[in-house]
Amino acid sequence: MDPRIKGFDYQRVTVDEGVALAVAVGGSGPPVVLLHGFPQTHLMWRHVAADLAADHTVICPDLRGYGASDKPADTDGTRYAKRTMANDVVALARALGHERFALAGHDRGALVAVRAGLDHPDAVTHLAALDVLPTLDMWDVLHGTTAAVGFHLYLMAQPPGLPEQLIGASADAFFGHFLDAWTRDPEAIPAEVRAAYLAASRAAVTSIVADYRATAGIDVVHDRADREAGNRLRMPVTVLQQDWGAALGYDAAALWRAWTPDLAHRTVTSGHFMAEEAPAEVVAELRALLAR
Repeated sequence: MDPRIKGFDYQRVTVDEGVALAVAVGGSGPPVVLLHGFPQTHLMWRHVAADLAADHTVICPDLRGYGASDKPADTDGTRYAKRTMANDVVALARALGHERFALAGHDRGALVAVRAGLDHPDAVTHLAALDVLPTLDMWDVLHGTTAAVGFHLYLMAQPPGLPEQLIGASADAFFGHFLDAWTRDPEAIPAEVRAAYLAASRAAVTSIVADYRATAGIDVVHDRADREAGNRLRMPVTVLQQDWGAALGYDAAALWRAWTPDLAHRTVTSGHFMAEEAPAEVVAELRALLAR
C-alpha cells in the first residue's frame, strides 16, 4: 500500500462529469485545502496537514491527472487548464460541505490555487502560493541560457506525441531528476515516499504533460485576460519562494504585488519541496496567513 497521511480519511469525490478526485481529509474546524505540485501527490503535505488538522479541517486532493485521481484525455486543450482544475477544487470543497475555504498550493498546485482565487474570490478566503510565479511572469523571466533551468516547461509545451514518448521511455529518470535536483535535504523525501511519487508519475505521463502544455497555451490566454482587465486576487496572499529572483534577475515580490494588494512575500532557504524540507516554517507562515 502507498504511504498515507496518518489519521486522515481517504475517499473519492466526483467534481466534474466523469472526473473524480482522490482526497485525504482530516481534522475539524475552518477548512483549508492543500494542493500538491510536480512530480508529487497529496502526500507532500503529510507533515503540514497533520499539524493544521489540530484545529482545521484539512483537505488534500490529488489534482486531476495526478496520483489516484482521474486522468481524462485532453481532447480539446482545456481539460487541464488551470481554470478547469480550479473548478475541480471548488466543487470538491462544496461536495465536502464548504462554500468558503483557505487554499494553499505548491508548484503546479499553486498555479491552480491562483486561478481559483481569481475565478472564485467569494470561495477562497486566504491564498498561499509556494515556489512559483504567476504563469505570465514565469514565461517572461525565462530567457537566454538561464532558461535552461526550466527545460521541462519547454519540452512539455510541445504538441502531443514527442514529449509523451520521450518521458514515457525513461519516466523514473525524468521525474527522479526533479526530486533530486530540487531538494536540498534528500532525507526529507524518504525512499517509500519517493517510490510512491515515481510510481504515480510513471502512470500519469500523458496527463502531466497535458497539464504543462496548458500552461503554455490556454492558461496564458486566461491570465493575460485577467491582467488586461485588472483582475487581482482580493484575499490575503502569502508567497513563499526560493531566491529565484537573484538567480534569474527579477524582483519576485514586485511581480506578485502586481497581482494582489495584500501580499506577504517570504524568501526561504530550503529547497523547492519546502513543505517536506521545512514543514514547521511552512506551517507557521500558513497560520500567520490564516490569522490575517
